[in-house]
Amino acid sequence: MALRFFDVMTLRHQILVAVLFGAVAGMASAQSIESDLPHGAEPHTEEPGFFVLPDHGLKRLLDAMKVTDEQDRFSAKFGLVIMPADYTSFDQDAASREQVGNQQDTFEARSLRLMARGHFTLFRKWNYVASYEYKGFANEPGDPDWAATDFRVSTDIRRLGTLTIGKMKEPYSYEMVGDAANLPHTERLLSPFFVSRSEGVQLSNTMLGQRGTWAVGWFNDWLTKGDSFSDSGNDFAARVTALPVWSDDGAHYLHLAASVRYYAGDDDTLRFRGQPASHVSDFFVDTGNIAGDHAWNTGLEALWNVDGLSLLGEYVTSSVSSRDSGDPEFDGYYVTAAYVLSGEHRPYDRKAGYARRVMPQGRWGAWELMARYGRVDLDDQSVHGGVMDGWWAGVNWWATRRWKASVTYGDIDLDRDGLDGNTRTWLSRIQWIY
Repeated sequence: MALRFFDVMTLRHQILVAVLFGAVAGMASAQSIESDLPHGAEPHTEEPGFFVLPDHGLKRLLDAMKVTDEQDRFSAKFGLVIMPADYTSFDQDAASREQVGNQQDTFEARSLRLMARGHFTLFRKWNYVASYEYKGFANEPGDPDWAATDFRVSTDIRRLGTLTIGKMKEPYSYEMVGDAANLPHTERLLSPFFVSRSEGVQLSNTMLGQRGTWAVGWFNDWLTKGDSFSDSGNDFAARVTALPVWSDDGAHYLHLAASVRYYAGDDDTLRFRGQPASHVSDFFVDTGNIAGDHAWNTGLEALWNVDGLSLLGEYVTSSVSSRDSGDPEFDGYYVTAAYVLSGEHRPYDRKAGYARRVMPQGRWGAWELMARYGRVDLDDQSVHGGVMDGWWAGVNWWATRRWKASVTYGDIDLDRDGLDGNTRTWLSRIQWIY
């Protein structure tokens, strides 16, 4: 059922897929494993005590735990992402409470991710990444608090690219491909259109002299969920990026990307739902279960950066194949503007195809102002999942290259169930990443 790939493509999707896969012809040398930071992006402020907020103690501990083999047959480097303190408050009008219930002000230990990465030799050199996380992206009521986030191995196949096997992100959507801790906004908005992680196989590479990337993959989680292979949906995803502008040692750049995802739900059932850029709220937009074989998701990305100013935007669509529901089409988009007052910019990782976190150069860190507008529309034909749009504004303090504190205000409108509701939120966060 889910393998009828090209037979069910619309002309629009055939054109986009042709463009994506055609980019493979321009491949360059094989891509290495994803780096913590792009080469050359490390600031000169690494000596202990430089930043007003200290963070070297835990870094030294993790560095001391690094394991290497004299013959370079094995290595292990340990990492840690801590979001120890999230506090979200809600202010709803009567229509909003009727739509989604009373949202509770919540203090939460947002996430704790333990990571190990390195390489081993088994007939050839393999890189590996393994991480275990508390309350990750996909954590919902009833899910275990602790779960494996990434568990994958990869190897370079000469000029063909990097082959990756295991549990990983699908190559679709900048919000998902990029690390959440690096984004200027605090939480993702386009989550109805992608998944956090899937089990599968991916091939990726750089191209155009590291002025672009491509990735293609097949994903199916039947082994871990216990479903039969025939009942478990197959996902196919592809993404291609390009850097038409790159100057001033990476301080000025323009990133463009396109992606496509074939989404086949388990047991011929599809569902799209999302929160208002919050991890603790109920789902504001929700289609419920849709009887359908598959959906074609497409996406466009743009990121323009000039010194401390950046503009990031995405637009995604989903064309659902569901005769019972009238073949509905959904979409979503956002535009985020960010400005670092002291002029630092996000270093762009040309091997991963997205920008990393701000690297402060001054003792007091770097202060960043952020504003975003976004919209998700899950209302079409006989499906009434709701239309959510809103704007957010906030301040990020990149206190060191690892500590970040942020405060974000959101004003969200929801058109659903014949009502127009409004919700205002405050989200405060502290995070540490290594």
